[in-house]
Amino acid sequence: MEVERATIAEMLLDRLGDEELGTRTRDRDWTWDETVRESAARGELARSMRGEGPFHIGVLLENVPEFLFWLGGAALSGATIVGINPTRRGAELEAEIRYVDCQLIVTDSDGMATLKDLDLGLSDDRFVLVDAPDYAARVDAHRVEPAADPAVVEDSLFLLLFTSGTTGASKAVRCSQGRLARLAYANSAKYGHVPGDVDYCCMPLFHGNALMALWAPALANGATVCLPSARKFSASGFLPDVRFFGATFFTYVGKALSYLMATPERSDDIDNTLVRGFGTEASPEDRVEFVRRFGAELFEGYGSSEGAGSVRLDPDAPEGALGRPAHDEIAVVNPDTLVECERARLDEHGRVLNPDEAIGEMIDRGGAKRFEGYYKNEQAVADRIKHGWYWTGDLGYVDEAGFIYFAGRKGDWIRVDGENTSALMIERILRRHPKVIATGVYAVPDPRSGDQVMAAIEVSDPTDFDPEEFASFLAGQDDLGTKSAPRFVRVSTNLPVTGSNKVLKRELQAQLWRGSEPVYHWQGRGEPIYALMSDDDKRELEAQFEASGRQRFLGV
Repeated sequence: MEVERATIAEMLLDRLGDEELGTRTRDRDWTWDETVRESAARGELARSMRGEGPFHIGVLLENVPEFLFWLGGAALSGATIVGINPTRRGAELEAEIRYVDCQLIVTDSDGMATLKDLDLGLSDDRFVLVDAPDYAARVDAHRVEPAADPAVVEDSLFLLLFTSGTTGASKAVRCSQGRLARLAYANSAKYGHVPGDVDYCCMPLFHGNALMALWAPALANGATVCLPSARKFSASGFLPDVRFFGATFFTYVGKALSYLMATPERSDDIDNTLVRGFGTEASPEDRVEFVRRFGAELFEGYGSSEGAGSVRLDPDAPEGALGRPAHDEIAVVNPDTLVECERARLDEHGRVLNPDEAIGEMIDRGGAKRFEGYYKNEQAVADRIKHGWYWTGDLGYVDEAGFIYFAGRKGDWIRVDGENTSALMIERILRRHPKVIATGVYAVPDPRSGDQVMAAIEVSDPTDFDPEEFASFLAGQDDLGTKSAPRFVRVSTNLPVTGSNKVLKRELQAQLWRGSEPVYHWQGRGEPIYALMSDDDKRELEAQFEASGRQRFLGV
């Protein structure tokens, strides 16, 4: 790796004259030198269209080369890229785009079809269509010798990254050129990035996973960035793409990995070039199976678009642990008392025996100076920075040996009969079932008090779901606490997900047990016995809420 640079613009200019492959698709290759020159042309086009106000460019594209070229162009021209989530629709999408003050939107015909009925406050000439007949000529007219705008400095705002919005409304995280450059070098050292890497970018480019863990390190090292043939993650296309490109590295999220592990196993799966991958929130079982099937090492990390660097990898970490706290300022505290939580005592299954005392919120006492904030959302910033500490909004615990574990999002804390349980831990158990492809666990109200646990599971064939067999499976899981077994099980073939392939729990939670998909209810108080809920069953259950004066919890 070369001398560390302070900005993404400087890192790009270092790649001028580099004839190694920089960008690849199935159809075409670009060297790094060509990638930088394509970026410079987009940056000059953007400068020619710049209007008053923040120089924010919205990009509504799948994982295509134009996304990479506009990233580079924005870095050189001093613009800010706003990655627009292609899974958003309607009023939600309109509100997000207007909120971040885009003065240009780069998209294609498919994207324009999504945007055409929205009031974005932009005239037609503020949209750049990369598949328009005159687009190539427009780019050619703005070809210049690559150079960085003199105004580009370390603190220049480079990205506005929308949070995934799994449990609440999305926020736009600020990321400067300097911060992304620092992450590029830090992640190169942490995850072993080298110049000869071939990085398969199957996670969406509008999200921090792909940008911080793959694109920026590839830029720092001069590694090759390869884009999927499907333009986004495809379980069936994953291995063919890996073999075509000779990929050595990739990134993932837990649900994408679960889809991959649900594909039929072949005897030659291990015949591939992968060396390692990085991701978050994959089940321990999926990680073990991936290593067995594909022969590549997986680095299961922890981080967010807001902050990173909380965990130091340790090869001796037990299954399920993230590693060790990266430094002394990382801690797990009780958010009410601000006191550091007790060390977790684990049983032979890795289950926490003292969850009320050990599980708390993960914080970084020095993170306030590293967090760059949210765009136009001071209340959300105040929620993150309290008492001078950075609060992750995530649950965790530290075991007696000093290893740190992720226990789910703060909104995933479910309280049943006065006891706390983590949705993430339940999800990991449910994912052991051979027919469960993905799952989301969340709280639903109890008709009398507190919450009950509900699980939505994704299977390939709902008619093949056997509630008796499923109940027997749960009864056989020694690490499933008596308060943790789901009272309701929704069976789906297509769970709603965010653009970064995370299960959209807030949408599921709002639906409760309603909707067209089958929902099974645990009958009685003994071992789990699940019965399919009829419309009459649902009306009877909701009548219990009315009788207890709790109908407000039903959202009606």
